[in-house]
Amino acid sequence: MTLCVSLFRFVHMLIFLINFFFSVHATSEVNTEKKRKRTTGREILEGSKRKKKKKKQYQPNYFISIPITNPEITDGIRAVQDAIIQKDHRLSKAMVRCGSLHVTMLVMHLSGEEEIGIAVDALSDSKDFVEDLLKGKTVDLSFQGIDHFKNEVGFVKLTENDHTAILTEIAETMKKIFQEKGILAGEGRAFKPHLTFMKLSKSTQLRKEVKKIDSSLYEDFKSQYFGDEVLHRLDLCSMLKKKQPNGYYYCESSVFLGEKHAAEPDDAELVSLSKRLVENAVLKAVQQYLEETQNKTRQTDGSPVKTEEAASGTKNESDNDNSK
Repeated sequence: MTLCVSLFRFVHMLIFLINFFFSVHATSEVNTEKKRKRTTGREILEGSKRKKKKKKQYQPNYFISIPITNPEITDGIRAVQDAIIQKDHRLSKAMVRCGSLHVTMLVMHLSGEEEIGIAVDALSDSKDFVEDLLKGKTVDLSFQGIDHFKNEVGFVKLTENDHTAILTEIAETMKKIFQEKGILAGEGRAFKPHLTFMKLSKSTQLRKEVKKIDSSLYEDFKSQYFGDEVLHRLDLCSMLKKKQPNGYYYCESSVFLGEKHAAEPDDAELVSLSKRLVENAVLKAVQQYLEETQNKTRQTDGSPVKTEEAASGTKNESDNDNSK
């Protein structure tokens, strides 16, 4: 009897210990899991904050632009825009002003005046490298056909040829120059030059009304030839600063490519211009001297000029007396 009681107590104690062990182990696992979830949650939150901070910090606000100045191209694009607006007037808010038309070579984030200055220097340094690539040749960018990005951006395509290959090489060269100076420039995706003329992102309100741009709106222009633009200038432009009166972006600096451009007169033109300015100034001075001499002569001789001035003086004195 005593043996049975002892055995029963032993078994009961063993069961209690087993239950206690599993209870402690389960509680430990639950606490570990909760701690892991809390840690993971913090990591996800912190990671999300870091991504948002990085995205905000390095959001592009400047770009290198090739301005479109050929009237044939701008007039052709204006005709396309007008035709689209006639079919869907809401898209007028999506149109890019002709003065803003450009091809983007490189985008970057500049955080302040110091970095803007560095970027200006980088652009200036790029001139020699780009002209070495060109070897005296011009780059003719031919625009033909219309395409889109996700039915949210409409653009005119560049015809792929040797000139667009050179343009890609120029973009890569400039990207290296800017990055070597510490400017975060360039995008992860491949360089695809294009000429944007319409985009839904221009208007927040429009994005609520129009989710996609119907490609049938510009079906008649999908293969149209718009013209050629000669690469002659590269601009460092701001995305955020107030645009110029003609619609083009605020430009921090520019470099001109090639030996000579209309905006940069050569020495002979400068000499000729200076000569004309001097001649005009001399003629104006001589004419003014002659007029003053003639007036003095008339006043000395009691000419009509002097008489008229005296009469005018008497009249003014009379008017002043009446007003008192």
